[in-house]
Amino acid sequence: MTTSSPAAAGQRFRLVSALVGCLALAMMSATIPGPARAADDPVLAKVNGSEIRKSDVAVAEEDLGPSLAQMDPAARADSVLTFLIDMKIVAKAAEEKKLGDSEEFKRRLAFARDRLLMDSLLASEGKAAVTDEAMKKVYDEASKQISTEQEVHARHILVETEDEAKAVKAELEKGADFAELAKKKSKDPGSADGGDLGFFTKEQMVPEFSAVAFSLEPGKISDPVKSQFGWHIIKVEEKRNRKAPEFDQVKSQIEAYISRKAQADYVAKLREAAKIERMDKPAETAKPDTKPSDGMAPTAKDNVPPAAKK
Repeated sequence: MTTSSPAAAGQRFRLVSALVGCLALAMMSATIPGPARAADDPVLAKVNGSEIRKSDVAVAEEDLGPSLAQMDPAARADSVLTFLIDMKIVAKAAEEKKLGDSEEFKRRLAFARDRLLMDSLLASEGKAAVTDEAMKKVYDEASKQISTEQEVHARHILVETEDEAKAVKAELEKGADFAELAKKKSKDPGSADGGDLGFFTKEQMVPEFSAVAFSLEPGKISDPVKSQFGWHIIKVEEKRNRKAPEFDQVKSQIEAYISRKAQADYVAKLREAAKIERMDKPAETAKPDTKPSDGMAPTAKDNVPPAAKK
């Protein structure tokens, strides 16, 4: 017999995970009446009398994930079914060799069972938290924060030296077109667009650039500004309050955020109620108060964003 596996890469997902997945599936499907189950979940193959159903293939596809992404649906289903047939054959041979009686196997089986239980419960908690009301609340709160943030639409010309920047400023004062001069003089990759940076917030630029850009009125041109990238001449085109995206544009992100937060909160709640003993490290002693004293400010973050939009 010739064996095969999904994605033509010979990948095999872990036997223990597969067995636990099939066990969970069997437990869930046991509550479904026989005739209804037969109609909705047909048997696709039998291996030495053991059935492989459509739902088994679905579980395997979900577990295999990215390794199947490039395959068309028909080929994917056929490949996964072939894999499940091979898995049952090999699993049977493993049972005959008593591999399931080893302590290592039992440890892995216990881990896989706990992982499946955890994933199932957290998925349920996350799904329950994602309601229309919760999504609207998150969207409204985020929209309020965004709408109070200012954006600037600006162009710039980037050169190597201060003298070059002063020369560019002089040409502009004589009436040269900013966009055309940017195409000729600027070393910035965006110079082909006349130095157009589009709209950006303060955090999207290095501090030296942002400080000047946000202090200029629309239509005004700056004096030379030095940053880690060189010397800039900045022209502000427009200012506005940042506009929040439409709900449908960020709906999936909001759902993911609410779900992850609900899961994290649930785990934190369970941890608070649990008695946890760490034997791998000594008990922590009380730490002195490390709060900065009056007059001592926390150190600012050293992370500096690039001079171009992220």
